Amino acid sequence: MKREPMVFAVGGMLFGFVLGYMVANLGSGPADSARPAAAAPSLAGSADRARPPASPPGLDPNEFKALESLASREKGNVQVRVELGNLLMDNSRFEEAARFYREALALKPDQPDVRVDLGACLVNAGKAGEGLLEFEKTLQKDPTHKKALFNKGIALMETGRTQEAVAVWEGLLKRFPDDPQLQGLRKQIEQVRGAARRPS
Repeated sequence: MKREPMVFAVGGMLFGFVLGYMVANLGSGPADSARPAAAAPSLAGSADRARPPASPPGLDPNEFKALESLASREKGNVQVRVELGNLLMDNSRFEEAARFYREALALKPDQPDVRVDLGACLVNAGKAGEGLLEFEKTLQKDPTHKKALFNKGIALMETGRTQEAVAVWEGLLKRFPDDPQLQGLRKQIEQVRGAARRPS
């Protein structure tokens, strides 16, 4: 969601749940207002994302070229950079997506959802430590940011800090006990605990 053997096993258990959660509609923000429904990566991404089809379409090269051309012409256009990041992230091109999210944040740093998407891209690209820093930056400003908390747990799992991940997720469930999008997390926590108790 590199790691100790137990963490690999836990990552496999979490994958299905994470895939479902990341497309959840977790609030809204201006960065996501124009975002179409699309495929999702393995971490919770932007808000206002509709559930993707079972077989997502590939990257539309014409759409990408048009957005890229607009970004090169309009150096201060934050939204087009966010849209490029979203498009690339939805197609699992995480390193490229991270570049555009960074550009958007350089122009307008106070975009918590974009920062969480950057962190998710970094974790998916094998840079869990860097992703964790982005989630922490978001949580410093908004300790209740659901996507940042959820993804922080995944980043902690990726770095082998299983108990810390469980603690983060338990705190998330206490804060949002009736959130239907988080109910599956309880089962995942029990599976993580069970894997930790089993002899290696």
